[in-house]
Amino acid sequence: MMRKQSFYQANKLIRFYLKRERVKLPVWIINIVAVTLAVALAFSGLYQSKEERQMMAETMENPAMKALIGRGFGLDNYTNGAMLSHQMLLMTMVVVAIMSILLVIRLTRADEENNQLEMLLALPIGRLSPSFATVVILVVSNLILGLITAFGLALFNIDSIDLIGSLAYGTALFAVGIFFGAVTLLTAQLSNNQRGAMMLAYLVLGVSYIIRAVGDAGDNILSVLSPLGLLLETQAYVNNYFWPSLVILALSDVIIVISLSLRARRDLGSGLLPDRAGKAEASNLLKTLPGLALNLQKVPLWSWAVGMVLIGLSYGSVLGDLEGFLTENEAIMQIIGNTETYSITEQFISILMKIMAIISTIPALMVFHRIKTEERFGRLDHLLARPISRLKVFITYVSLGFITSIVMLVLGIVSLAGIGVSVIDVSISFMTLVKAQLVYLPAIWLVLSVMVMIYGLKGKWEGFSWFYLLFSFITIYLGDLLELPTVVMRLSPFNHIPELPVDSFQLLPLILVSGLALIFYSVGALGFMKRDIREN
Repeated sequence: MMRKQSFYQANKLIRFYLKRERVKLPVWIINIVAVTLAVALAFSGLYQSKEERQMMAETMENPAMKALIGRGFGLDNYTNGAMLSHQMLLMTMVVVAIMSILLVIRLTRADEENNQLEMLLALPIGRLSPSFATVVILVVSNLILGLITAFGLALFNIDSIDLIGSLAYGTALFAVGIFFGAVTLLTAQLSNNQRGAMMLAYLVLGVSYIIRAVGDAGDNILSVLSPLGLLLETQAYVNNYFWPSLVILALSDVIIVISLSLRARRDLGSGLLPDRAGKAEASNLLKTLPGLALNLQKVPLWSWAVGMVLIGLSYGSVLGDLEGFLTENEAIMQIIGNTETYSITEQFISILMKIMAIISTIPALMVFHRIKTEERFGRLDHLLARPISRLKVFITYVSLGFITSIVMLVLGIVSLAGIGVSVIDVSISFMTLVKAQLVYLPAIWLVLSVMVMIYGLKGKWEGFSWFYLLFSFITIYLGDLLELPTVVMRLSPFNHIPELPVDSFQLLPLILVSGLALIFYSVGALGFMKRDIREN
């Protein structure tokens, strides 16, 4: 009887949560499925003979590539299915894991932190009903994602991409989403705030990726100790094993049961991990507006800083092997293009600079987006009640976004160039690589300015800038493969920047992109000065 009371009215909460997520979840699912299907079609069009596919497989026998996307299976018979599973499954699993982490955080710790969960529990519903409803939404959303992906791939009738292999592929996506959703449900019980719960969940995801990377690069059993590495053992479109997914799902069930048990015991608003005692007095930096804003985000900023250094080092370490690796790779050559004036390595570096710039844009957007979080939870009201102008608060967060973009871009390129110039075969200097990267700062600022303008004017819908960044990545990474029209490609600011060291330096595009960004910033500032702050 007590158990039934704990889950009382859970069915109504499930319908309520589905209504809340009716926009975000479909957008996630549609984008993940669309990219997967588009890549499958692109691969089938590019590699129309066994010889071409085997040539591609040989380029994958590289420790750096194994660490990046997995060691792969079926490399001796590199079919379209084996290629899709090898090059897309791991990256897609990471995206699905992020989707599940954000979903569970929104429905648990975020609701608890902004007191919405307390209001819900004041109604005649069970104590565990919100957590149980979250689990149901997690399962349903990932099940839909896995089934649509599996049947979508099978219906394309691409050679070697059959129904059984597609089901193995879709089941792996389903399992990874459930696992990291379960992990997030557990971290939501451990930490007393959504930021801590999210960082713990991302830490598990990051450690899982690193363990798998080390294991795959060294061809040892360490990889299967990671949930990501174990799920790659499904060997979709090769051997189609389902047992790794079943193991991960069984482990997820255990974590969910433990999480629900912990939720039943802890007090609302608290966490099971002890809070660290704060300082008796605030530092001089913390007493300033920039210091306060930075202190609120110091953990994710440090994490991103370390991540950018590691990304730079990983890319830089493989620059010496690029010439042989890329020459026979038709897919990458189509992305890069070809010219006799510059080496293949230099042409690849120009593409790599774009990708590094897009990655560096993420923390810059996160830093500015913090002002939206402060407004949503009502803390911005307390700040503006002091003798601090709106414009100063707005400019502070915009400036921190600027500075973050510069710092992250510099950390990434300095680590890449520092190790890259020592192993690269062509004559290219440290400063040439640094300049090739820094020219993308105006493009980063333009993407940031889109978020600034939308937030300043409306106070909502600024999430569009994340999709704009995703669109920019797709145009760079898959634009040529998918043969996107030039007018579509030009919608991304990153495609307007000269691709050093291949292209000659042009100042005019940088000025135009920077000028447009400045206009967007000004519009956003004026809008923020005039509109009402959200009522709480």
